[in-house]
This record gives sequence, C-alpha cells and structure tokens, in this order.
Amino acid sequence: MNYYIVIPAHNEEAFLTDMLSSIVKQTLQAKKVVIVNDNSKDKTEAIIDQFVTDYTIFQKCNSISASVHMPGSKVINAFNKGLALLDDEYDFIVKLDADLILPENYFERIAELFNKNEKIGLAGGFVYEQNKNGEWLLNHPMNKDHVRGAFKAYTKTCFKAIGGLKSSLGWDTVDELLAQYYGFEVYTDTKLKVKHLRPLGKAYNAKAKYLQGKAFYVMRYGLAITFIASLKRAVTERNSKILFNNITGYFKAKNAKESFIVNAEEGKFIRKLRWSKIRKRFF
Repeated sequence: MNYYIVIPAHNEEAFLTDMLSSIVKQTLQAKKVVIVNDNSKDKTEAIIDQFVTDYTIFQKCNSISASVHMPGSKVINAFNKGLALLDDEYDFIVKLDADLILPENYFERIAELFNKNEKIGLAGGFVYEQNKNGEWLLNHPMNKDHVRGAFKAYTKTCFKAIGGLKSSLGWDTVDELLAQYYGFEVYTDTKLKVKHLRPLGKAYNAKAKYLQGKAFYVMRYGLAITFIASLKRAVTERNSKILFNNITGYFKAKNAKESFIVNAEEGKFIRKLRWSKIRKRFF
C-alpha cells in the first residue's frame, strides 16, 4: 500500500533526528513524507534540510504561526499546510508528531490491518514513555480503543468521509467518532509500541486549561456527558481542578457561541455512542 506522512514540527531539534531516522528504517517505506517546519526558532529546519538532501521521500514545508504551543489548532493548521502539498495517490495517510520513535515494522503492520479488514478506517499503536530508570513503560490511555493524536493513520476513504482533521482541540477524538458515524472501525494494536520522547502535554501553554471543556462543547457532547467525562478524568488523574476547568471552558464556549465542529445529526450520533459506552461501563 502507498502511504503519505505529514509531520508538524515546532522546535523539535532534540527529537527530530531520531524520529526521521525511524521513518527511514521502516520495512514498508512511505511514498512521501512532508515535514512542516512550524515557526521553529531552533535547529529544526537544519535537521529537516539534511534529511531532504539525503532521502528523496522527504519534503519540507515552512509555516509561520504563533510561537505559543496551544493544543489543537496550531498542530492541525500545520498539518493541513503539509497536506496541501500532497496528491490523492495514496491508500492511507498518516499524521505524526515529531517526538516519536516508531518500531521498524510499524507501517507494514498498519498496511496489513487495512488490507485484512476494509471496515478499519483508522489505526495506530500505543504510547510508551521512559521512566527515571530508563525503562520504557506503557502510558495507559483512558480509553484503550483510542488512537493517540501523536500517530494517526487513516485510509483514504475514511479520511475523505470525515472531512479531514478539524482545526480544534478535540480533533483526535472527533475524528474517531466521525469515523464510526460513517461506518468505519477504529483499531488499536498492542503489538505496535511507539516510544514517546516528550511526556504528553508538557509543551502546552497554561492558557490551554479551559480548552478541553470548549472541545466538549464544539463536539456537541452536551453538559451531562461533559460532566461525566470531566469527572472521570479528574478522578483518574487525582486533580479536582480538571472538573472545574472543563465545566468552566464548556460554559465559556457556550456563552461565546463557539461554532460546532460537527453537524446536528453527527452530534446526535456522538451523544448516543457516548451514552452507550457510559452505560456499558457502569451498568
């Protein structure tokens, strides 16, 4: 299968060489890899230039954006600029973060999954992070059916059906919900162990604390599901501020009449799906 990769990169000099080297070592090579230098102030661009010189699959795209690393819009805006340089001659497309190390068979396995089951529209592995003893341990996701935003692979039919990636916090949740709305399955493969070099969320600005609540609003979750989801995360992370911040963010978005990122029918499906999972968990 032919596949393309788009990698937004903002000040990633500490990780980018290892990341791109892991792409070069893939047993199933990408047809094209666009690296978006998103307003980097360090040596990110120099590293990109070296890989572009050494390997024909790589292409650079420079992007000017805010220097503050806010989740959601910044990374997807960069992704979309890279995507604009690509044609439609691919079987699946991949969004990757620039601070990962992929196992060498990663995309060979993803291609196998898509080939074996046409219903799978979105797939990925699991995040492993290094502890103080140098051990790579699974970073347990709250939902093991969820593919982390750091490494999303979509079949072309699925990617087109969901309308690409939304430039909003919550993009890496709503993509999976919309995939299911359009009849696709989301698949997580425990055999694919991805090393994450920067702990999740460490680069985000403190102003982002209300954005999760905003994301729940623009995805049409409704207040009840927003409260339950926020409470679950607050308990899991033992941080009561999460509940307060999410509910505050939800009402800030509602009062500002923020635009929804799904239509009414999609929102109805999303709420029905969420309630179904809540009932299965508690009843």
